[in-house]
Amino acid sequence: MTQEVPSTDPAVYNAYKEKWAVAPTTAPEWLTRAREVADVLATDAALRDQDNKSPVAEVTLLKHSGLLKILGPTKYGGGAQSWDVACKVVREVARGDGSIGMLLGYHLLWSTTANVVGTPEQADRLHERILTNNYFVGAAVNPRDDDLKITREGDEIIFNGFKGFTTGGAVSDLMVLEGVLEGTELHVFALVETRQPGLSFLHNWNNIGLRLTESGSVRISDVRAPWADALGYDAATQQPLPEILLIQYPSILLPTLQLIFCNFYLGIARGALETGKDYTTRTTRPWPYGGGETASTATDEFYILERYGKWLAHLRAAEALADRAGEELATLYARHAVDHAGLTAAERGELAEWVASVKVVATDVGLEVSSGVFEVTGARATSRKVGLDRFWRDIRTHTLHDPVAYKQRELGRYLLLGEYPAPSWYT
Repeated sequence: MTQEVPSTDPAVYNAYKEKWAVAPTTAPEWLTRAREVADVLATDAALRDQDNKSPVAEVTLLKHSGLLKILGPTKYGGGAQSWDVACKVVREVARGDGSIGMLLGYHLLWSTTANVVGTPEQADRLHERILTNNYFVGAAVNPRDDDLKITREGDEIIFNGFKGFTTGGAVSDLMVLEGVLEGTELHVFALVETRQPGLSFLHNWNNIGLRLTESGSVRISDVRAPWADALGYDAATQQPLPEILLIQYPSILLPTLQLIFCNFYLGIARGALETGKDYTTRTTRPWPYGGGETASTATDEFYILERYGKWLAHLRAAEALADRAGEELATLYARHAVDHAGLTAAERGELAEWVASVKVVATDVGLEVSSGVFEVTGARATSRKVGLDRFWRDIRTHTLHDPVAYKQRELGRYLLLGEYPAPSWYT
Protein backbone atom coordinates (compact mmCIF):
# COMPACT_ATOMS: atom_id res chain seq x y z
CA MET A 1 0.00 0.00 0.00
CA THR A 2 1.45 3.36 -1.01
CA GLN A 3 1.67 5.89 1.83
CA GLU A 4 0.32 9.41 1.59
CA VAL A 5 3.09 11.89 0.77
CA PRO A 6 3.12 15.57 -0.19
CA SER A 7 2.53 15.91 -3.91
CA THR A 8 2.05 18.69 -6.44
CA ASP A 9 -1.52 19.67 -7.33
CA PRO A 10 -2.68 18.63 -10.83
CA ALA A 11 -5.29 21.41 -10.80
CA VAL A 12 -2.61 24.00 -11.52
CA TYR A 13 -2.39 22.63 -15.05
CA ASN A 14 -6.12 22.22 -15.75
CA ALA A 15 -6.10 24.85 -18.50
CA TYR A 16 -3.69 22.81 -20.61
CA LYS A 17 -6.08 19.90 -20.99
CA GLU A 18 -8.24 22.04 -23.24
CA LYS A 19 -5.40 24.08 -24.73
CA TRP A 20 -3.64 20.91 -25.91
CA ALA A 21 -6.78 18.90 -26.69
CA VAL A 22 -5.72 18.46 -30.33
CA ALA A 23 -2.69 16.21 -30.59
CA PRO A 24 0.23 17.08 -32.89
CA THR A 25 0.50 15.09 -36.09
CA THR A 26 3.89 15.98 -37.58
CA ALA A 27 7.41 15.93 -36.17
CA PRO A 28 7.70 19.76 -36.10
CA GLU A 29 4.36 19.97 -34.28
CA TRP A 30 5.50 17.44 -31.66
CA LEU A 31 8.67 19.45 -31.08
CA THR A 32 6.63 22.64 -30.75
CA ARG A 33 4.43 20.95 -28.16
CA ALA A 34 7.52 19.81 -26.25
CA ARG A 35 8.86 23.39 -26.21
CA GLU A 36 5.54 24.61 -24.87
CA VAL A 37 5.69 22.04 -22.07
CA ALA A 38 9.28 23.04 -21.27
CA ASP A 39 8.33 26.72 -21.09
CA VAL A 40 5.50 25.94 -18.66
CA LEU A 41 7.78 23.85 -16.44
CA ALA A 42 10.62 26.37 -16.48
CA THR A 43 8.54 29.12 -14.88
CA ASP A 44 8.74 27.56 -11.39
CA ALA A 45 11.22 24.71 -11.81
CA ALA A 46 13.59 26.03 -9.14
CA LEU A 47 10.83 26.27 -6.54
CA ARG A 48 9.42 22.83 -7.33
CA ASP A 49 12.93 21.39 -7.11
CA GLN A 50 13.30 22.82 -3.60
CA ASP A 51 9.86 21.62 -2.49
CA ASN A 52 10.70 18.07 -3.60
CA LYS A 53 7.08 16.96 -3.76
CA SER A 54 5.85 13.88 -5.58
CA PRO A 55 5.34 15.01 -9.24
CA VAL A 56 1.67 14.14 -9.64
CA ALA A 57 0.88 17.47 -11.32
CA GLU A 58 3.86 17.27 -13.67
CA VAL A 59 2.86 13.81 -14.90
CA THR A 60 -0.66 15.18 -15.42
CA LEU A 61 0.83 17.98 -17.52
CA LEU A 62 2.60 15.38 -19.67
CA LYS A 63 -0.71 13.59 -20.10
CA HIS A 64 -2.45 16.81 -21.15
CA SER A 65 0.33 17.50 -23.67
CA GLY A 66 -0.08 14.18 -25.47
CA LEU A 67 3.69 13.59 -25.34
CA LEU A 68 3.25 10.24 -23.59
CA LYS A 69 1.70 8.93 -26.81
CA ILE A 70 4.27 10.14 -29.34
CA LEU A 71 5.59 6.66 -30.24
CA GLY A 72 2.30 4.73 -30.23
CA PRO A 73 0.32 3.56 -33.27
CA THR A 74 -2.27 5.96 -34.65
CA LYS A 75 -5.08 3.38 -34.47
CA TYR A 76 -5.07 3.82 -30.68
CA GLY A 77 -4.44 7.57 -30.71
CA GLY A 78 -0.65 7.51 -30.80
CA GLY A 79 1.64 9.84 -32.71
CA ALA A 80 3.45 7.11 -34.70
CA GLN A 81 6.68 9.10 -34.57
CA SER A 82 10.14 7.56 -34.74
CA TRP A 83 12.71 7.36 -31.97
CA ASP A 84 14.82 10.23 -33.32
CA VAL A 85 11.84 12.57 -32.90
CA ALA A 86 11.05 11.16 -29.45
CA CYS A 87 14.63 11.77 -28.31
CA LYS A 88 14.45 15.40 -29.40
CA VAL A 89 11.16 15.77 -27.52
CA VAL A 90 12.78 14.41 -24.34
CA ARG A 91 15.61 16.90 -24.81
CA GLU A 92 13.21 19.80 -25.17
CA VAL A 93 11.21 18.93 -22.05
CA ALA A 94 14.42 18.48 -20.03
CA ARG A 95 15.40 22.02 -21.01
CA GLY A 96 12.56 23.25 -18.81
CA ASP A 97 12.85 20.65 -16.05
CA GLY A 98 15.38 17.83 -16.05
CA SER A 99 13.29 15.65 -13.75
CA ILE A 100 10.27 15.73 -16.01
CA GLY A 101 12.36 15.18 -19.13
CA MET A 102 13.77 12.10 -17.44
CA LEU A 103 10.30 10.85 -16.48
CA LEU A 104 9.12 11.28 -20.06
CA GLY A 105 12.14 9.46 -21.48
CA TYR A 106 11.79 6.50 -19.13
CA HIS A 107 8.05 6.29 -19.86
CA LEU A 108 8.68 6.20 -23.60
CA LEU A 109 11.07 3.28 -23.20
CA TRP A 110 8.99 1.26 -20.74
CA SER A 111 5.68 1.87 -22.49
CA THR A 112 7.14 0.40 -25.71
CA THR A 113 9.17 -2.42 -24.14
CA ALA A 114 6.83 -5.03 -25.62
CA ASN A 115 7.83 -3.82 -29.10
CA VAL A 116 11.34 -5.09 -28.38
CA VAL A 117 11.07 -8.05 -26.02
CA GLY A 118 7.44 -9.08 -26.50
CA THR A 119 5.32 -10.68 -29.20
CA PRO A 120 3.36 -8.63 -31.77
CA GLU A 121 0.13 -9.58 -29.99
CA GLN A 122 1.47 -8.45 -26.63
CA ALA A 123 2.75 -5.18 -28.09
CA ASP A 124 -0.58 -4.42 -29.74
CA ARG A 125 -2.55 -5.25 -26.61
CA LEU A 126 -0.36 -3.04 -24.42
CA HIS A 127 -0.45 -0.15 -26.90
CA GLU A 128 -4.23 -0.23 -26.80
CA ARG A 129 -4.28 -0.31 -23.01
CA ILE A 130 -1.67 2.42 -22.48
CA LEU A 131 -2.75 4.81 -25.22
CA THR A 132 -6.53 4.65 -24.83
CA ASN A 133 -6.17 5.28 -21.09
CA ASN A 134 -3.32 7.82 -21.49
CA TYR A 135 -1.34 5.86 -18.92
CA PHE A 136 2.06 6.83 -17.53
CA VAL A 137 4.43 3.86 -17.17
CA GLY A 138 7.16 3.43 -14.56
CA ALA A 139 9.46 0.51 -13.80
CA ALA A 140 11.35 -1.48 -11.18
CA VAL A 141 14.16 -2.89 -13.32
CA ASN A 142 17.40 -1.68 -11.71
CA PRO A 143 19.81 -4.51 -12.66
CA ARG A 144 22.35 -3.93 -9.88
CA ASP A 145 19.79 -4.79 -7.22
CA ASP A 146 19.08 -8.44 -6.54
CA ASP A 147 16.65 -9.73 -9.13
CA LEU A 148 13.04 -10.08 -8.15
CA LYS A 149 12.11 -13.68 -7.53
CA ILE A 150 9.37 -15.06 -9.77
CA THR A 151 7.39 -18.17 -8.92
CA ARG A 152 4.72 -19.97 -10.93
CA GLU A 153 1.20 -20.70 -9.81
CA GLY A 154 -1.08 -22.12 -12.46
CA ASP A 155 -1.57 -19.52 -15.20
CA GLU A 156 0.14 -16.78 -13.20
CA ILE A 157 3.62 -15.58 -12.30
CA ILE A 158 4.22 -14.01 -8.88
CA PHE A 159 6.85 -11.34 -8.19
CA ASN A 160 8.51 -10.85 -4.80
CA GLY A 161 11.48 -8.76 -3.71
CA PHE A 162 12.83 -5.24 -3.33
CA LYS A 163 14.15 -2.64 -5.77
CA GLY A 164 16.17 0.36 -4.66
CA PHE A 165 15.35 2.53 -7.67
CA THR A 166 11.99 2.86 -9.43
CA THR A 167 11.99 6.02 -11.52
CA GLY A 168 8.44 7.31 -11.89
CA GLY A 169 6.99 4.23 -10.25
CA ALA A 170 5.07 5.89 -7.43
CA VAL A 171 3.27 8.26 -9.84
CA SER A 172 2.67 5.70 -12.57
CA ASP A 173 -0.45 3.88 -13.71
CA LEU A 174 1.43 0.76 -14.80
CA MET A 175 4.78 -0.65 -13.67
CA VAL A 176 7.24 -2.80 -15.56
CA LEU A 177 8.55 -5.55 -13.28
CA GLU A 178 11.48 -7.79 -14.17
CA GLY A 179 12.95 -10.77 -12.41
CA VAL A 180 14.30 -14.32 -12.71
CA LEU A 181 12.01 -17.31 -12.88
CA GLU A 182 12.60 -19.64 -9.95
CA GLY A 183 14.78 -22.64 -10.78
CA THR A 184 15.97 -21.11 -14.07
CA GLU A 185 18.17 -18.30 -15.39
CA LEU A 186 15.29 -16.90 -17.44
CA HIS A 187 14.41 -13.21 -17.09
CA VAL A 188 10.78 -12.16 -17.34
CA PHE A 189 9.30 -8.69 -17.98
CA ALA A 190 5.64 -7.94 -17.26
CA LEU A 191 3.48 -4.82 -16.82
CA VAL A 192 1.27 -4.66 -13.75
CA GLU A 193 -1.16 -2.20 -12.22
CA THR A 194 0.66 0.22 -9.91
CA ARG A 195 -2.17 0.84 -7.45
CA GLN A 196 -2.31 -2.49 -5.64
CA PRO A 197 -1.44 -3.66 -2.14
CA GLY A 198 1.59 -5.65 -3.28
CA LEU A 199 3.54 -2.54 -4.32
CA SER A 200 4.74 -0.47 -1.37
CA PHE A 201 6.70 2.66 -2.33
CA LEU A 202 9.07 4.10 0.25
CA HIS A 203 9.20 7.63 -1.23
CA ASN A 204 12.82 7.86 -0.10
CA TRP A 205 14.31 9.66 -3.09
CA ASN A 206 15.91 12.77 -1.54
CA ASN A 207 19.07 13.07 -3.61
CA ILE A 208 20.78 16.28 -4.71
CA GLY A 209 19.43 16.17 -8.24
CA LEU A 210 16.48 15.03 -10.35
CA ARG A 211 14.42 15.48 -7.23
CA LEU A 212 11.03 15.23 -8.93
CA THR A 213 11.54 11.80 -10.50
CA GLU A 214 10.18 9.62 -7.66
CA SER A 215 13.20 7.36 -8.10
CA GLY A 216 12.98 5.81 -4.65
CA SER A 217 12.54 2.23 -3.49
CA VAL A 218 9.68 -0.26 -3.63
CA ARG A 219 8.82 -3.48 -1.82
CA ILE A 220 7.12 -6.03 -4.02
CA SER A 221 4.99 -8.66 -2.30
CA ASP A 222 3.04 -11.34 -4.14
CA VAL A 223 2.36 -9.20 -7.21
CA ARG A 224 0.67 -11.40 -9.81
CA ALA A 225 0.53 -11.26 -13.57
CA PRO A 226 -0.94 -13.75 -16.06
CA TRP A 227 1.51 -15.73 -18.17
CA ALA A 228 -0.09 -14.03 -21.16
CA ASP A 229 1.55 -10.78 -19.95
CA ALA A 230 5.04 -12.28 -19.61
CA LEU A 231 6.73 -10.51 -22.50
CA GLY A 232 8.17 -12.86 -25.09
CA TYR A 233 6.77 -16.01 -23.48
CA ASP A 234 4.29 -18.61 -24.71
CA ALA A 235 1.46 -18.64 -22.17
CA ALA A 236 0.60 -22.26 -22.91
CA THR A 237 4.08 -23.72 -22.46
CA GLN A 238 5.30 -21.02 -20.03
CA GLN A 239 8.56 -20.95 -21.97
CA PRO A 240 10.31 -18.11 -23.84
CA LEU A 241 9.65 -18.07 -27.56
CA PRO A 242 12.78 -19.14 -29.49
CA GLU A 243 12.27 -16.40 -32.08
CA ILE A 244 12.69 -13.80 -29.33
CA LEU A 245 15.20 -15.52 -27.06
CA LEU A 246 17.68 -16.38 -29.82
CA ILE A 247 17.95 -13.08 -31.74
CA GLN A 248 19.78 -9.77 -31.30
CA TYR A 249 16.71 -7.55 -31.50
CA PRO A 250 15.79 -7.41 -27.77
CA SER A 251 19.31 -6.14 -27.02
CA ILE A 252 18.58 -2.76 -28.65
CA LEU A 253 16.51 -1.89 -25.58
CA LEU A 254 19.67 -0.76 -23.76
CA PRO A 255 21.21 1.49 -26.46
CA THR A 256 17.76 3.09 -26.73
CA LEU A 257 17.72 3.80 -22.99
CA GLN A 258 21.28 5.13 -23.05
CA LEU A 259 20.40 7.53 -25.87
CA ILE A 260 17.42 8.76 -23.84
CA PHE A 261 19.88 9.53 -21.03
CA CYS A 262 22.09 11.52 -23.38
CA ASN A 263 19.21 13.62 -24.61
CA PHE A 264 17.98 14.68 -21.23
CA TYR A 265 21.57 15.54 -20.26
CA LEU A 266 21.78 17.81 -23.29
CA GLY A 267 18.36 19.30 -22.58
CA ILE A 268 19.41 20.14 -19.03
CA ALA A 269 22.64 21.70 -20.34
CA ARG A 270 20.67 23.79 -22.82
CA GLY A 271 18.42 24.92 -19.96
CA ALA A 272 21.49 25.97 -17.96
CA LEU A 273 22.85 27.93 -20.91
CA GLU A 274 19.56 29.72 -21.55
CA THR A 275 18.93 30.47 -17.88
CA GLY A 276 22.48 31.77 -17.52
CA LYS A 277 22.09 33.92 -20.63
CA ASP A 278 18.90 35.49 -19.28
CA TYR A 279 20.54 36.22 -15.94
CA THR A 280 23.71 37.63 -17.50
CA THR A 281 21.88 39.96 -19.85
CA ARG A 282 19.52 41.24 -17.14
CA THR A 283 21.44 41.16 -13.88
CA THR A 284 25.17 40.41 -14.06
CA ARG A 285 27.39 43.46 -13.60
CA PRO A 286 30.75 44.05 -15.33
CA TRP A 287 33.92 43.68 -13.25
CA PRO A 288 35.46 47.09 -12.57
CA TYR A 289 38.85 45.97 -11.26
CA GLY A 290 40.37 44.18 -14.21
CA GLY A 291 42.74 46.92 -15.25
CA GLY A 292 42.58 48.90 -18.46
CA GLU A 293 39.25 49.95 -19.91
CA THR A 294 36.25 48.72 -17.91
CA ALA A 295 33.37 47.13 -19.82
CA SER A 296 30.14 49.10 -19.60
CA THR A 297 27.95 45.97 -19.39
CA ALA A 298 28.48 42.33 -18.57
CA THR A 299 27.80 41.45 -22.20
CA ASP A 300 30.83 43.56 -23.19
CA GLU A 301 33.14 41.49 -20.98
CA PHE A 302 35.57 39.52 -23.14
CA TYR A 303 35.68 36.48 -20.88
CA ILE A 304 31.90 36.29 -20.62
CA LEU A 305 31.46 36.41 -24.40
CA GLU A 306 34.24 33.86 -24.85
CA ARG A 307 32.76 31.36 -22.37
CA TYR A 308 29.25 31.55 -23.79
CA GLY A 309 30.61 31.21 -27.32
CA LYS A 310 32.61 28.11 -26.41
CA TRP A 311 29.68 26.47 -24.64
CA LEU A 312 27.28 27.19 -27.49
CA ALA A 313 29.66 25.65 -30.02
CA HIS A 314 30.26 22.53 -27.93
CA LEU A 315 26.60 22.10 -27.06
CA ARG A 316 25.56 22.44 -30.71
CA ALA A 317 28.14 19.82 -31.66
CA ALA A 318 26.85 17.45 -28.98
CA GLU A 319 23.25 17.98 -30.08
CA ALA A 320 24.21 17.28 -33.69
CA LEU A 321 25.93 14.05 -32.61
CA ALA A 322 22.87 13.06 -30.60
CA ASP A 323 20.64 13.73 -33.60
CA ARG A 324 22.85 11.56 -35.79
CA ALA A 325 22.71 8.73 -33.26
CA GLY A 326 18.93 9.20 -33.10
CA GLU A 327 18.74 8.77 -36.86
CA GLU A 328 20.81 5.58 -36.61
CA LEU A 329 18.46 4.27 -33.93
CA ALA A 330 15.31 5.15 -35.88
CA THR A 331 16.72 3.59 -39.06
CA LEU A 332 17.51 0.35 -37.26
CA TYR A 333 14.02 0.16 -35.74
CA ALA A 334 12.40 0.85 -39.11
CA ARG A 335 14.59 -1.65 -40.97
CA HIS A 336 13.75 -4.46 -38.56
CA ALA A 337 10.20 -3.52 -37.56
CA VAL A 338 8.94 -6.79 -39.05
CA ASP A 339 12.09 -8.86 -39.54
CA HIS A 340 13.43 -8.82 -35.98
CA ALA A 341 15.61 -11.83 -36.68
CA GLY A 342 17.45 -9.94 -39.40
CA LEU A 343 19.22 -7.62 -36.97
CA THR A 344 22.92 -8.52 -36.95
CA ALA A 345 25.45 -8.23 -34.17
CA ALA A 346 27.36 -5.73 -36.30
CA GLU A 347 24.32 -3.48 -36.75
CA ARG A 348 23.62 -3.60 -33.04
CA GLY A 349 27.28 -2.94 -32.25
CA GLU A 350 27.53 0.07 -34.55
CA LEU A 351 24.43 1.56 -32.94
CA ALA A 352 25.88 0.98 -29.47
CA GLU A 353 29.06 2.85 -30.42
CA TRP A 354 27.15 5.82 -31.84
CA VAL A 355 25.28 5.99 -28.54
CA ALA A 356 28.48 5.55 -26.49
CA SER A 357 30.01 8.47 -28.39
CA VAL A 358 27.05 10.67 -27.47
CA LYS A 359 27.21 9.54 -23.84
CA VAL A 360 30.85 10.61 -23.51
CA VAL A 361 30.36 14.00 -25.16
CA ALA A 362 27.00 14.79 -23.51
CA THR A 363 28.47 14.03 -20.08
CA ASP A 364 31.50 16.28 -20.65
CA VAL A 365 29.54 19.17 -22.15
CA GLY A 366 26.68 18.93 -19.68
CA LEU A 367 28.94 19.06 -16.64
CA GLU A 368 31.08 21.85 -18.07
CA VAL A 369 28.17 24.11 -18.99
CA SER A 370 26.10 23.49 -15.85
CA SER A 371 29.02 24.14 -13.49
CA GLY A 372 30.75 26.88 -15.50
CA VAL A 373 27.63 29.01 -15.90
CA PHE A 374 28.26 30.47 -12.43
CA GLU A 375 31.50 32.04 -13.68
CA VAL A 376 29.57 34.22 -16.13
CA THR A 377 26.64 35.10 -13.90
CA GLY A 378 28.33 36.13 -10.66
CA ALA A 379 28.02 35.56 -6.94
CA ARG A 380 24.40 36.73 -6.69
CA ALA A 381 23.41 33.99 -9.15
CA THR A 382 24.05 31.42 -6.43
CA SER A 383 20.78 32.47 -4.76
CA ARG A 384 18.38 29.57 -4.32
CA LYS A 385 15.71 31.79 -5.84
CA VAL A 386 17.65 31.82 -9.12
CA GLY A 387 18.08 28.05 -8.97
CA LEU A 388 21.03 27.76 -11.34
CA ASP A 389 22.44 24.95 -9.25
CA ARG A 390 19.66 22.55 -10.22
CA PHE A 391 21.11 22.03 -13.69
CA TRP A 392 24.49 20.82 -12.42
CA ARG A 393 22.86 18.75 -9.66
CA ASP A 394 20.58 17.06 -12.18
CA ILE A 395 23.35 16.21 -14.65
CA ARG A 396 25.82 15.19 -11.96
CA THR A 397 23.28 12.88 -10.35
CA HIS A 398 22.38 10.90 -13.45
CA THR A 399 25.79 10.82 -15.15
CA LEU A 400 26.83 8.60 -12.23
CA HIS A 401 24.24 6.03 -13.35
CA ASP A 402 27.00 4.04 -15.04
CA PRO A 403 30.66 5.17 -15.25
CA VAL A 404 31.35 7.02 -18.48
CA ALA A 405 34.95 5.76 -18.31
CA TYR A 406 33.67 2.36 -19.42
CA LYS A 407 32.04 3.93 -22.46
CA GLN A 408 35.39 5.53 -23.33
CA ARG A 409 37.21 2.21 -22.96
CA GLU A 410 34.51 0.57 -25.06
CA LEU A 411 35.03 3.14 -27.82
CA GLY A 412 38.78 2.59 -27.63
CA ARG A 413 38.40 -1.15 -28.17
CA TYR A 414 36.01 -0.45 -31.03
CA LEU A 415 38.49 1.87 -32.75
CA LEU A 416 41.74 0.01 -32.09
CA LEU A 417 40.60 -3.62 -32.07
CA GLY A 418 37.41 -3.53 -34.12
CA GLU A 419 35.43 -5.00 -31.21
CA TYR A 420 31.76 -4.43 -30.53
CA PRO A 421 30.58 -4.38 -26.92
CA ALA A 422 28.77 -7.45 -25.68
CA PRO A 423 25.10 -6.63 -25.01
CA SER A 424 24.52 -6.04 -21.32
CA TRP A 425 22.21 -4.21 -18.94
CA TYR A 426 24.30 -1.05 -19.50
CA THR A 427 25.48 -1.32 -23.12
